[in-house]
Amino acid sequence: MRRLIVSTFLSLDGVLQAPGGPAEDPTGGFAHGGWMFPYADETMDIGEAGFDGRDRELLLGRRTYQIFAAYWPYQPADNPVAAIFNATRKHVASRTLTSLGWANATLLEGEVAAAVRALKASPGPDLQVIGSGGLVATLQAAALVDEYNLWIFPVVLGAGKRLFTGSARAEGLRLVRSKVSGSGVVMATYVPDGAVRSGTFETVAPSDDELARRRMMAEGQW
Repeated sequence: MRRLIVSTFLSLDGVLQAPGGPAEDPTGGFAHGGWMFPYADETMDIGEAGFDGRDRELLLGRRTYQIFAAYWPYQPADNPVAAIFNATRKHVASRTLTSLGWANATLLEGEVAAAVRALKASPGPDLQVIGSGGLVATLQAAALVDEYNLWIFPVVLGAGKRLFTGSARAEGLRLVRSKVSGSGVVMATYVPDGAVRSGTFETVAPSDDELARRRMMAEGQW
């Protein structure tokens, strides 16, 4: 079974819209495109978090596919990320696109969750989702995500498309590794960890032995 790995840049308030530039995704009047770049530094390894897609096939939503297809095929041949993205297989989820112009890109057929479930069960390398917030919401609700690589930037945007919305399925996550960049970006990897666990801050009634110990301490006998 192939793993499905989600990697995305997030603001502190959970926005993933247009981290790469003002023109990347201005839908909804979003005015903060390019918000990640002031925090970029040499301690941030995109390969470690899967942002370069190395040794994986890409699974993309329509908007992210269009952004990538308008950029990566036109980069110099010696750009290592462009070389990977252009060569690897790309699976695209879209209700509106009927054809794809980027090499090695194909449209998913039928209902997205069922198509991705079948894709995970087929032979091949792990599947890498980058950005693609709407697609991630669908995959998370269907319990298809195996790992999240979330780079959380120290900025609050107030508005914009968010990774998790009201349609998200309640689940616990377990932190498996983390690192902080020199500019304060928290680079964290989580895996699903079952149902949400709850508890209470109410005081548990002490045992008889504990009550006796407290009496002895109060009487100076301890």
